[in-house]
Amino acid sequence: MSAAAVTTPTTSTLRRRALAVGIAVVACLAIWSIGALAGVDYAVESPGQPATVIGAGAIFVVALGAALLGWASLALLERFAPRVARPVWISLAVAVTLLSLVPLIGVEATGGAKLTLGATHVAVAVALIALLPRPRR
Repeated sequence: MSAAAVTTPTTSTLRRRALAVGIAVVACLAIWSIGALAGVDYAVESPGQPATVIGAGAIFVVALGAALLGWASLALLERFAPRVARPVWISLAVAVTLLSLVPLIGVEATGGAKLTLGATHVAVAVALIALLPRPRR
């Protein structure tokens, strides 16, 4: 068996997962940009805190961080519980996504800001759930 045959599955998995992270980040930035072009005011005020404007930099950092954490958690599950990694990780990803939407209820922001920011959370989940796990065989 050649070395190329041994490394191909790992390389393709790595590429697919890196692509998933990239797509998640680009999707979030696209959603944020469309909202900004449509005039969405991204000023968000948490109870007892001053208003914070959510900019493209924050969207990039949070989306990238969430995507990398998702990748890392899947890799850990695949390493230590390979038989159940896929369904457990997908369930975890859905639960984390739903929990990430809860703070949007308690903040003061325009409806457009809540809608677009919520859409960025969902975009990360969709990209990662679709592309991170190994395809079924």
